Amino acid sequence: MRSTKPPGIHLFECVQGSPLSLRTCQALVLVLTFFTYASYHAARKTTSVVKGVLDPKTSNLGLLHWPRCLNIGKLHTSESHVVLYGGWAPFDSRNGTALLGDIDLAFLAIYAIGMFFVGHIGDRVDLRILLTIGMIGTGLFTAAFGAGYWLNIHSFYYFLGIQLIAGLFQSTGWPSVVAVVGNWFGKKKRGLIMGIWNAHTSVGNISGSLIAAALLKFGWGWSFVVPGVMIALVGLIVFLFLPAGPEAIGSEDDHLNDSGKNEIGIPLLEGQTEVREKPVGFIEALRIPGVVPFALCLFFCKLVAYTFLYWLPFYISHTENSVGNRKEWRQQYIALSKLIVAVGGKYLSDSTAGALSTLFDLGGVIGGIIAGHISDRLDARALTAASFTFSAIPALFLYRTYGSISLYWNIILMFVAGMLVNGPYALITTAVSADLGTHSSLRGNSRALATVTAIIDGTGSAGAAVGPLLTGYISAKSWTAVFTMLMVAALIAGLLLSRLVVAEVCAKLESWRSAAATGLPVSSVEDA
Repeated sequence: MRSTKPPGIHLFECVQGSPLSLRTCQALVLVLTFFTYASYHAARKTTSVVKGVLDPKTSNLGLLHWPRCLNIGKLHTSESHVVLYGGWAPFDSRNGTALLGDIDLAFLAIYAIGMFFVGHIGDRVDLRILLTIGMIGTGLFTAAFGAGYWLNIHSFYYFLGIQLIAGLFQSTGWPSVVAVVGNWFGKKKRGLIMGIWNAHTSVGNISGSLIAAALLKFGWGWSFVVPGVMIALVGLIVFLFLPAGPEAIGSEDDHLNDSGKNEIGIPLLEGQTEVREKPVGFIEALRIPGVVPFALCLFFCKLVAYTFLYWLPFYISHTENSVGNRKEWRQQYIALSKLIVAVGGKYLSDSTAGALSTLFDLGGVIGGIIAGHISDRLDARALTAASFTFSAIPALFLYRTYGSISLYWNIILMFVAGMLVNGPYALITTAVSADLGTHSSLRGNSRALATVTAIIDGTGSAGAAVGPLLTGYISAKSWTAVFTMLMVAALIAGLLLSRLVVAEVCAKLESWRSAAATGLPVSSVEDA
């Protein structure tokens, strides 16, 4: 289905009297898709923040919580303490933690399954409309979860059903935004551009946590309603202003002239707009060289990343080696909290002060940018991703062995682990997905971007659900076994790309030999 011109752009061009330039449209696409997916993550993040309110027993298990052993809660006011630890049936019961875990697992499962169907649909409809529906639906059901606070709902199946539907709407986000960005940017600098753009995940996580936590004192329902309203409003902006592809803004040739010889400004399918494109089926997308290896690789990359994110605070609070070490950690955490979470002279609660997991996120942002830049310079996505995953193995071993020495060692090693774990994760879900969605085997057909992205990230999301689930069982016996599992997963992730790495290295060697024989630069031989 051909993308249509957004009404907001149509109105703006009528007022201005001239069409938007290609550069302007590309900037608009980057900004809108950045805030689009940031709002998806902000809405998704609220559950982990509110867990400590629904079930006080899980306050040290959430994604952004201080370890309970540090007694940071003593720094808070008594009024804050009452609000944060009241509990909400049925989650305040003896099996409340398990119920919240069931909701998380159900959300991730339906999210992964929905991703495959949404990607198939995304290559057949206007992505702007699909994103609008997904964002408004996500906002509606995120708010509906919070409405249980005012409606005094205590049925587990109500909250489970809401999360299932919200997960289905959430699955519209990633395949759609990657497909839109892939439609607008050529391959030459795509890794770097998408590496920077991929920071929206961390921005959404952090902003969602801060917004949800700031509203807890008014009642936990507001922590769902406000992010829900926000993503719905961003969805309306997307409907009004997001051009899903160059064809959506009119004559593509006129806009291509604005880009001149700049490779960044050349869309993926220059000169292919006259071809009648046919949507690519699921099986055909699976046959694209590289899709299956990268999808399976992402399964294990996300298994490691999401295990680290969901269990990091709990791990820290249970791995002090001695009483003296515990006292040292406590002093360092309090000192760090004064630098990070002091707001207006008051300390944020343990459900908001996520210094450690935020630093892991920050490492992931830097890792994504570095991986994208390296893969652009080498023109070797698989080699870059495999190098990061193999390097993550010693990083995980060092974090397990030396991370408990002191807070500062923990921060350094965790930051490095975040870079190496999330670097290939970011690269595969962005630049690699866009590359494969416009693979040469498709003969210029752009109608596979969303499907390929959905296959890759949907498979990865299954790993995101499996990792934390296995950790819950294994950690009860041994944290060393958990880290062994993570290192094995990183090893498998790298090995799955071995054939692609060999092919890329052989292609590089061949191009260097040809360049040496002809006297031409290596880049000229590779482009030929």
